[in-house]
Amino acid sequence: MYQEERMLKIVDYLQLHKRISVDDICEIFNVSRDTARRDLVKLEEHQKIIRTRGGALLPKLHHDPIGNYNERLLTVSEEKQVIGQLAASMVRNRDRIILDSSTTVQACAERLNVQECSVITNSINQADVLSGKDGVSIHLLGGRLQKEHRYVYGSSVIATLSHYFVDKAFIGIGGISAHGLSLIHEEDGMLKHQMMKQADQVIILADHSKFGINFPYRFADLSEVNIVITDRLPEPAMLEILQHHDIEVVVPS
Repeated sequence: MYQEERMLKIVDYLQLHKRISVDDICEIFNVSRDTARRDLVKLEEHQKIIRTRGGALLPKLHHDPIGNYNERLLTVSEEKQVIGQLAASMVRNRDRIILDSSTTVQACAERLNVQECSVITNSINQADVLSGKDGVSIHLLGGRLQKEHRYVYGSSVIATLSHYFVDKAFIGIGGISAHGLSLIHEEDGMLKHQMMKQADQVIILADHSKFGINFPYRFADLSEVNIVITDRLPEPAMLEILQHHDIEVVVPS
């Protein structure tokens, strides 16, 4: 196998397993330790990996810019669709729920299938999706419009939210780590936090790429979360942190 082909396979392995050791490379590709180290050096030169003692990790992508809402909708993954279906299945008849403005939460809104439900949202898209569903009562919060990401925000929205109490809040995030929940925009984070405070049950929707990631603005602690719905279990260390905070992790069966 040529070095270029082996390097591609190393990156593929990292996409699945997050880390790889020199011993792993030797065993998987039947090469010497010197060859494995040369592969890692080359990959690091191309900025495909971060070398560690005895192996490598994928570089974290949390500094990459976040596209606008419509751009993110075009890249809604199969994982997010699965998460959305699981979230929708948790909504019961006559529930009062909050849906935030994330694309993963929109996947939940699209699959909502109850005879009667009351929804509070700050998302233009969520309201539009739900307007075609009989039995769903929609309260679209009013405030200042964030045009790129299609949600309303501001002190008036937070004040209005404080008067409502709901059964469940479904919240999308940028990252989740031992430090808590985080994202890029402070105004969005302040609004999400108020949504969480109004709910009996806080349900976080996060695909596996969000674990261990810290964005610039931390908007909530893990102690404020009840359930995390994701597409596959996080790494053992992260899972232990979630369990320590009595957070139920829900994945596809």
